[in-house]
Amino acid sequence: MLRLYHLLLGSILVVSIPVGAKFVLPQFSPPKAVKPPTVTKLANSKEGNIWQKILGNAPAPTNWQVAPCEGNAPLLCISSKGQRLGTVEINVYPLANTEDFRKKLAADDIPIGSQVDYQSPKYQTQVLPALKAWVTDHYTAFAKDRQSEYGKEITFSAYPPQPVPIGKLQGIRYGFAGLKQKGGVQEQHIGHVAFDGTKLYVITTGFDTGTQTGKFDKLEDLAIFQPYLYAIAADLHLP
Repeated sequence: MLRLYHLLLGSILVVSIPVGAKFVLPQFSPPKAVKPPTVTKLANSKEGNIWQKILGNAPAPTNWQVAPCEGNAPLLCISSKGQRLGTVEINVYPLANTEDFRKKLAADDIPIGSQVDYQSPKYQTQVLPALKAWVTDHYTAFAKDRQSEYGKEITFSAYPPQPVPIGKLQGIRYGFAGLKQKGGVQEQHIGHVAFDGTKLYVITTGFDTGTQTGKFDKLEDLAIFQPYLYAIAADLHLP
């Protein structure tokens, strides 16, 4: 019953995607991985997978398991009965290497290089527009990347960004999909982004055959896990 409920929930979310911004793109061929604006990531820690430090409560559907993947890759593994169903990836970007985002902060009068009270209502009100602008740039970069890949058979459709808590930080949840005109989903992506004053955190997963990490192999498994992902993001040990 739980599996059916969340599958229906995922289906409703997929159907509702077109209320967001749409981009109908030229030609279609097998999809590529998402190419967000170029920034430098933090070097991966020799101490291991970052999820080992930041993961709080990790709820999961019945008979599913959620745990940091083995090794240093910043991946959270979702599995059932010993079989991996998907992964969630987190990337951390130092502010010093995100020139575009620094400009967005400056435009919103957010101080750079000083200690930030990330829980103050004033700061949260200031940082949200900058994060929403980052998401808009991400959508634009994704659409441009798909411009030579999609045709009229596929529509790129974006979720309206939503303010959400990500650990103790105020962040944005966003998402987008490639919808087939004849019905069905070519690909679907879910993301969370937050800023702690010095670093930008980007958490992603999806259904996309062209993506190597941060993905589910089956759309129905992504739909089932989606509400659990939201709960996990809200309880992360961030900052």
